[in-house]
Amino acid sequence: MLRQFFQKSVPLLRSRWLSANTNGAEGELKLTKILKERFPNAVTINVEDISGGCGAMFQVNIESSDFNGKRLVAQHRMVTEALAEEVKQMHGLRISTTVPSESNKG
Repeated sequence: MLRQFFQKSVPLLRSRWLSANTNGAEGELKLTKILKERFPNAVTINVEDISGGCGAMFQVNIESSDFNGKRLVAQHRMVTEALAEEVKQMHGLRISTTVPSESNKG
């Protein structure tokens, strides 16, 4: 019974995301724009579609001084909140956050 549920539900989730974004590359651009606006001090923002091209799962890497002094959970929460509307339509999101080292700041 559970298998039948997932076979019917998962395609609906994917088609909903695809209707908003034609492909993963467009999703990457959209997420990158949102993150650049939210983290203007970021040294690095990388967004990669890891769904195979359908735009349902992304890997996000951000290096920003905005994370300085914050625990990892708080850093990830900041990213998730910035992408709140987009996350609702995703299958998954991998987040990696770091604070710039002293040598990268200058």
